[in-house]
Amino acid sequence: MAQFAPQIKIPATYMRGGTSKGVFFSLKDLPEAAQVPGPARDALLLRVIGSPDPYDKQIDGMGAATSSTSKTVILSKSIKADHDVDYLFGQVSIDKPFVDWSGNCGNLSAAVGSFAVSNGLVDASRIPHNGVAVVRVWQANIGKTIIAHVPITNGEVQETGDFELDGVTFPAAEVQLEFLDPAAEEEGASGSMFPTGNLIDDLEVPGVGSFKVTMINAGIPTIFVNAEDIGYKGTELQGAINGDPKALQMFETIRAYGALRMGLISNVDEAAKRQHTPKVAFVAKPADYVASSGKAIAAGDVDLLVRALSMGKLHHAMMGTAAVAIGTAAAINGTLVNLAAGGVERNAVRFGHPSGTLRVGAEASLVNGEWTVNKAIMSRSARVLMEGFVRVPGDSF
Repeated sequence: MAQFAPQIKIPATYMRGGTSKGVFFSLKDLPEAAQVPGPARDALLLRVIGSPDPYDKQIDGMGAATSSTSKTVILSKSIKADHDVDYLFGQVSIDKPFVDWSGNCGNLSAAVGSFAVSNGLVDASRIPHNGVAVVRVWQANIGKTIIAHVPITNGEVQETGDFELDGVTFPAAEVQLEFLDPAAEEEGASGSMFPTGNLIDDLEVPGVGSFKVTMINAGIPTIFVNAEDIGYKGTELQGAINGDPKALQMFETIRAYGALRMGLISNVDEAAKRQHTPKVAFVAKPADYVASSGKAIAAGDVDLLVRALSMGKLHHAMMGTAAVAIGTAAAINGTLVNLAAGGVERNAVRFGHPSGTLRVGAEASLVNGEWTVNKAIMSRSARVLMEGFVRVPGDSF
């Protein structure tokens, strides 16, 4: 009879952060081979989530077969001065055998502070008995600081509340996030917020056409295009795009050529191995539409409309990092995002997405000819869904 390795148990917490959810680990709890970056870590996380899955269902893992739910987080006490916790995010491909470490998840960032407080990663002296714990997070993927304001009641993280977030069914406690100096400085990214030096570029995409784009490194590298230039209105919901293979191929082609123009890859073929970044989003002036929940959104409720793709599909709401890019671009006169929002100076914007609306603030300034942004601010919520152990076959990594 064949011998098979038994399953092993790894301490883990399944958490929702913003409009995403993922499996959270303390670095010290991972098997020794997975405590360092490399093939063993990637193989372990793939097996935890249930990838690669040719059926696109992730039935044999913790993933739920969408970009918003195929996520992993590794946290540890920070080795950086003036920080509490180091946060590493892995976006797990659903159908391919790789984990993309090239960017952050802004939504799951909302759960990092809560996990850190609850799991002893934040010094007890920094946690009030009642009030707000200010958790200083080092985002290790992109080398940036995030400040999470975590509500505390009787010394414990307060998770329940009345803060409502479009894209999340139930209310919860509000967690405010500050993304400090959010211009992306990840591998391959230019140090400049606008990698081409322009607020608007003409992007030539073979087989698609030539159109205006704003390419920005803020929160996450993002390529913005006007909805009408690619045949859309900006009011679309997931079904209008995710059920259209030709549309998805068009967006992926735009993403690949935009990534090349941004200097993130050296040839378009490399885009296939870099699914998490950059993002592609399309913008439009305000218009009435009905959100996926059936809620009516009036043109007067928003400053502009934005739809964004993540991991090859239209996102059901908005990625947190893309919201940072939207807020930053909206604050800078002359970008496509700013023009869609009326072309006026602003330090906050409310945009419409498929699930409803979201407000994000950003303060941008021109310093020595270069645009900089000190911080972007938005509110999210987070909640522990399950905690204990995740099991994987012992020979799977």
